[in-house]
Amino acid sequence: MSTVSTLRDASPPPPVHVGIIMDGNGRWAQARGCARVEGHRNGADAVRRTVEAAGDLGIRYLTLYGFSNENWKRPELEISALMGLLRVYLRCEIDELDEAGVKIRFIGQRHRLDDDIVALMEGAEEKTKNNTRLTLIVALSYGARQEITDAAKAIARRVASGDLDPEKVDENVLESHLETAGIPDPDLLIRTSGEQRISNFLLWQLAYAELVFTNTLWPDFSRDDLEEAINEFHRRERRYGATG
Repeated sequence: MSTVSTLRDASPPPPVHVGIIMDGNGRWAQARGCARVEGHRNGADAVRRTVEAAGDLGIRYLTLYGFSNENWKRPELEISALMGLLRVYLRCEIDELDEAGVKIRFIGQRHRLDDDIVALMEGAEEKTKNNTRLTLIVALSYGARQEITDAAKAIARRVASGDLDPEKVDENVLESHLETAGIPDPDLLIRTSGEQRISNFLLWQLAYAELVFTNTLWPDFSRDDLEEAINEFHRRERRYGATG
């Protein structure tokens, strides 16, 4: 066996689930004297690179924070441009994702999106539902507080109808009512652009994730950046509240 193969085999396994807050598109464009939409276009290229790298590295779940509930407060022109890019991505990239064995899933408030976008999302989910190489979860019109609130309402309705004993409500019950039910919690969260906050992203699911912040702006994010974040993850000791 070659030395290279031995070193690869000796490497620790990658985190099962990686979440990424993709930040810095606007600053990337501003630094180049471009309109913000150019940052978003180049950010879409970074999505493509990152999904490919995640599959190659053996990551099983990748969750990308694409558009938050708070992002609806942005200027209408920017929102329109973002939705246009989303349409292009859903029309042009899904066949390639499907061929690469990627299963795509969306979380967030779909009712706030245009009907044609929702139809494209549903079509992408249906087309890729049997793929197993990598599950790509895209958070669109998503906010973790709203997700938890919706889960609490659903549980309350079940209790009120007599379908659920309130004494049986525990972490597992609440987790089963989240949009990520059936998906393991992220092991690693990466945020680009130097900001160090989680911005209402997967608040429940990130309880024991390792957080890595990089100064790289999202359009410049590369496989090397992903690998360095994973290396940092492996340098951490995950104790889950216990002693080492």
